[in-house]
Amino acid sequence: MQDGPVTEAVRGGADETAQTVDVLIGGGGFAGLALALALKQGLGEAFSVAVADPAFAKNGTDMRATAIAAAARRLFETLGVWDAAAAQAQPILDMVITDSRLSDRVRPTFLTFAGDVAPGEPFAHMIENGVLLAALVEQARAAGVALLATTIERFEPAGSAIALTRGDGARMKARLLVAADGARSRLRAHAGIATHGWSYGQSGIVTTVAHERDHHGRAEEHFLPAGPFAILPLTGRRSSIVWTEESAAAERLVALPDELFLDELERRFGLKLGALSLAGPRRAFPLGFFVARSFIGARLALVGDAAHVIHPIAGQGLNMGLRDVAALAEVIVDAARLGLDIGGADVLTRYQRWRRFDTMAMGVATDGLNRLFSNRSDVLRLARDFGLGMVDRLPGLKRLFIREAAGLVGEVPKLMRGEAL
Repeated sequence: MQDGPVTEAVRGGADETAQTVDVLIGGGGFAGLALALALKQGLGEAFSVAVADPAFAKNGTDMRATAIAAAARRLFETLGVWDAAAAQAQPILDMVITDSRLSDRVRPTFLTFAGDVAPGEPFAHMIENGVLLAALVEQARAAGVALLATTIERFEPAGSAIALTRGDGARMKARLLVAADGARSRLRAHAGIATHGWSYGQSGIVTTVAHERDHHGRAEEHFLPAGPFAILPLTGRRSSIVWTEESAAAERLVALPDELFLDELERRFGLKLGALSLAGPRRAFPLGFFVARSFIGARLALVGDAAHVIHPIAGQGLNMGLRDVAALAEVIVDAARLGLDIGGADVLTRYQRWRRFDTMAMGVATDGLNRLFSNRSDVLRLARDFGLGMVDRLPGLKRLFIREAAGLVGEVPKLMRGEAL
């Protein structure tokens, strides 16, 4: 992969230890690339940004799909990324929620969501990860972001910078290091930042299916005793499946031959869209709720899964991470324009104050929803079905829930409002 101008300067300099970039981001996923692009666009060519991730040297494609809420779509649109991916994004036009047992012949609908957050703007889109990541990489290269196909192995404060050693042995300095390297963040661990939380004993099975009939942009979430079973529309006659089971059962299901796996899938999916066939690999991911004790350290900021992991029951994990990105980018750009130290404790504290309460509130909400729905209690089932039915009859409350799911409630950062920094 061709590196940007900062990388060439690092490799070509006579004294590698003296080479400094303004921001070095560990992790080249959605969060890392979006942050790099936002900073370059907000602060211009003279502001140097590098992203380090060994995956840049690989040609693999992420076959998973993600729900992009309206606020996150506005961020990608503002960064100039969305147009390159929009043709392969499927709008979610309405959503149906049911609550039943696996053996029930009928799954009554208790709650429906439909409508736009603004005229012609759906509350979410489904898109395959590889499509959006490719658009981000291309736009980041064009903006002059350095893409380093390596890891960050060690780092330590060094006065007004942070000194780093890369996996390829090269040394660098940065005014700010950002950990965007996922739930098992090595950078967070190296900084000695603990996480607090718990495992659910559940795993999420993720796969893609093709079906005979059109889904018409409808998403469905069936709450079953083992956990939610979500059917999320993709372009064409395809859907992404996010299927929660107890971890031991999930491992057994993923290991089944294709024909038997499809039989189990059809028991939950139903045949309303006709015969099903597998259209992608299947994998199981352990589920839990974990929040970093601190979102910041000495010249260090955590974003995305490095800062927090929540249950996928509300489809908000990635969108929360992008909200981190938008908030941190806004804080850094404001500080840089005022001539402040972008890695200073006061600047990073502003970011943490902005994001920590929102993160905890969403984490508690998704944890509560999972505990309320992922059980076999008839009493709880009656209570939650009554509650869902009441919400379905209150249009104002439903609109609020739609805006919350779209990421448009609370102190929304500029990028997620569709405003440039």
